[in-house]
Amino acid sequence: MIISTSFANPTKPMKNPLTWWLGFLTASLFSLTYILTPIYCIACPMSFFIYESWQTAFLFSLPLLISILLPPMQSTTIVGSWLKPMLSYFQYQESLAQSNQEIMEYAKSRRFILCFQPHGVISYVGFCAAVSMPPEMRPLQSAVASSLLQTPILKHLIGIFGLTNASKKNLINQFRKPGIHGCIVLYVGGIAELFKCSRTEERLFLSKRKGFIKLALQQNVDIVPAYLFGNTSVLSVWNWGPLASLSRSCGVALTYFWGLGGLPIPRANEKLLYARGNPMQLPHIKEPTQADIDHWHGKYCEQVRKLYESHQDKLPHYKHKKIVY
Repeated sequence: MIISTSFANPTKPMKNPLTWWLGFLTASLFSLTYILTPIYCIACPMSFFIYESWQTAFLFSLPLLISILLPPMQSTTIVGSWLKPMLSYFQYQESLAQSNQEIMEYAKSRRFILCFQPHGVISYVGFCAAVSMPPEMRPLQSAVASSLLQTPILKHLIGIFGLTNASKKNLINQFRKPGIHGCIVLYVGGIAELFKCSRTEERLFLSKRKGFIKLALQQNVDIVPAYLFGNTSVLSVWNWGPLASLSRSCGVALTYFWGLGGLPIPRANEKLLYARGNPMQLPHIKEPTQADIDHWHGKYCEQVRKLYESHQDKLPHYKHKKIVY
């Protein structure tokens, strides 16, 4: 059974322009902050040489200092209420093999990794999915690189969705928690996949990503595939080769991206679709062989392709877009 939900009717004009503009502002906040944060971090130490008064420089740098000292904090109130206009701005839709209520019931007996692909420059589909899900499901956290958890400003902006360290040790501890608290969201392709964004071809960083399958087999955890349509087209990225290598080393994307009018603002005419498949029940193998890992990785790749091909016709800009991994 496929459950389809539309949060905005793309065939009719928006009834409330205020909602659209609020969605535009909230969506742009993420992309603009991503661009401006490195500039601000560099400007802060320089301000002590520019301003005549150290007190002025200190006040200018105070937000950065506070952000460095404070850990990221999840906020279900902001996600569930303040960000709702984004759903209308992006004409967000969902296609779910199981309802959110069924998935939460499933999590009571089986832990799972909710695998998101593709990453995109900024995962607006992932954001919208978090906004639309019921409050009981929002304890579900996303596994991210430790460097993001230490990046000032960004760790607090993205942190409202709930972040956890993607290290193996931390994930194993996460799986020991009860219910939905013991499940995680994982962007399989990571930062490497970010640099594969294209408006003409859907390129995934998947063929060499098998560690999550090995972990799932070892920890008796299931896999739930999900495809984020629109993540690679709502923003374009400057994917010059050395930038990708440098970004992977740093654990943070270091590049320029653009959308509406060539600015770092997400395009408004790109419909977003969150397609989630059925859970894949993996066997418990404490010491999986490479053959075991390859077998179940192949099964996962097959499910990802099925999700893509069964939904691509629902989005005009994806109809002729081939998937490559």
